[in-house]
Amino acid sequence: MEFLGESEAFLGFLEALARAAAVDRPVLLTGERGTGKELAAARLHFLSPRWGGPLQTLNCAALAPTLVEDELFGHEAGAFTGAGARRAGRFEAADGGALFLDEIGALAPAAQEKLLRVAEYGVFERLGGTVPVRVDVRLIGATNADLPRLAAEGRFKSDLLDRLAFLVLTLPPLRARGEDALLLARHFARRFALELGRDEPRLAPSVEARLLAHDWPGNVRELKACVERSVFAAEGDQVEEAILDPFASPWRTAGAARPGETRRPPEGEAEREERPDLAQPLPAQVDALRVRLAREALRLSRHNQRAAAGLLGLSYDQFRALLRRYGERITGA
Repeated sequence: MEFLGESEAFLGFLEALARAAAVDRPVLLTGERGTGKELAAARLHFLSPRWGGPLQTLNCAALAPTLVEDELFGHEAGAFTGAGARRAGRFEAADGGALFLDEIGALAPAAQEKLLRVAEYGVFERLGGTVPVRVDVRLIGATNADLPRLAAEGRFKSDLLDRLAFLVLTLPPLRARGEDALLLARHFARRFALELGRDEPRLAPSVEARLLAHDWPGNVRELKACVERSVFAAEGDQVEEAILDPFASPWRTAGAARPGETRRPPEGEAEREERPDLAQPLPAQVDALRVRLAREALRLSRHNQRAAAGLLGLSYDQFRALLRRYGERITGA
């Protein structure tokens, strides 16, 4: 993933991040999966006065609860079977710098209790130890979970949430960042083509239109995967197809629709929907079809007219001509 963008939403987030970096307090990064919380944490640290100190990272959801505590606080020799020597944890390794805790909502209650003490007093004990260890560490947490709801349900300590939430910064989802999707897509395409030893690829207008119209539930991570598989599948130096669904196949096992997938209507239903009204003259029906298609293209592209034109296979000028001809029938204004 890359931390790139020019949209108002993204630049506003960068400004808030830079302001937060200067204040030596915990920061909680929230947002949907794939928006770049780890990259934001790194930028926050290197813009801060602690930039010369270490930045340690731990994914709290990747380890069992007992292992998370060992990773965070370390252990003394003999603390448990196999603990033959003292081991320092991430807090000690981050002393003088910052500790980034990804998926912080997955922390077990015991680890939350110890983390609160470190956040409040900068002191903890290693597993199996009784001697306090003092550290100077800035905490950066990240989650896509609803921590206030978890706290209300008793699954996350309210005191810890209060301590971590001095500043809460939410990364904007890709669908709210406008043409940042194209900026990122072109960057990913160039970089992957270089990795493959190919010439710099071009994204066809229809591909760019599909990228702008897609909801991107997986955000930048999903976009990167889509662009790379599309570049890999392209036979020339122009990418003619955006492969949004890597599971698409005529031999796919029948079953429930994948997220974002449109299922075919029951047999006979599509025929009823598409049956023409022969009571209307042909020119009126053609006009109605043009209006319906243009309105749907605008909806899918979130009213980005260039993207809507690409979805319809039209030039921007041709689409503008449609808007001038049908006016409010398309825009609903």
